[in-house]
Amino acid sequence: MKIGLIPVNVGVPNAAGMVGLAQLAEALDFESVWTFEHAIVPNEYQSKYPYSPDGKMGVTPETNFVDPLIALTAVATQTKTIRLGTGVNILSQANPLYVAKQAASLDFISGGRFELGVGIGWLREEFQAAGTPFERRGARFDDYIQAMRKIWSGETVEHQSDFIDWTGFKSYPVPIQKPFPVVIGGTKGKAFERTARYGNGWFAPTASPDQLAPLMKQLGEACAQFDRDPAEIEVTAMWFPNREDLSDVERYRSMGVRRLVVPLPALGRGNPAENLNEFSETVLAQIR
Repeated sequence: MKIGLIPVNVGVPNAAGMVGLAQLAEALDFESVWTFEHAIVPNEYQSKYPYSPDGKMGVTPETNFVDPLIALTAVATQTKTIRLGTGVNILSQANPLYVAKQAASLDFISGGRFELGVGIGWLREEFQAAGTPFERRGARFDDYIQAMRKIWSGETVEHQSDFIDWTGFKSYPVPIQKPFPVVIGGTKGKAFERTARYGNGWFAPTASPDQLAPLMKQLGEACAQFDRDPAEIEVTAMWFPNREDLSDVERYRSMGVRRLVVPLPALGRGNPAENLNEFSETVLAQIR
């Protein structure tokens, strides 16, 4: 089982602390580090965060929320082996030309270690601030994924749609990894259909095997609908470990999960580096 850490870009005191945490994770043989994304945190918002009971994010507007691609570029230049992932970036509110360029560049800089996790977004107020329509964000997302893959191919790009008008250009460097891994995040709406159609992986924002089990069934059904082998899709799930009983790792494995990412807050309060060392010695040592 691959074990990752999330998020390395939120609530960090400074750049040195952020990079240092990723370097420590690499030294402790974590497989990957991941980020969250929000360009803004509104003082007040009516949108409902779909993955918490109260519909609110667990951060204040004053929380340091370092841009994921910039954070992971900083980490990439100071690490050698650990993989880098966005969990997930809000593709539908972004410019796909720049996202494609930045993602390919980060894969290039990191030597082929980047995984682009993307989702359609839920915070209407953030779309408004970005100047992007909240409506049709699903259709926009689907179109962006297909268009960005054309950029990553290295061939001359031709793509005309309701959202994009691209013709007669190339963009280099292309990603080192072939295929370049796109991870689809979420459990709502057409998330499983999108994963089956476009994803190399699925990022599941769940808190337990019990929550994940019925969703894995939905993913399997979507794969059957689009004639996709579920084994081709690398499933990444959030892991809130019970230190007294690690049997959930085997439950995740039996369901087809290949990576578990541990939220930093799940390691406890206090010094993150000390928490990470302690977790490696007392928990990871038992499952490796």
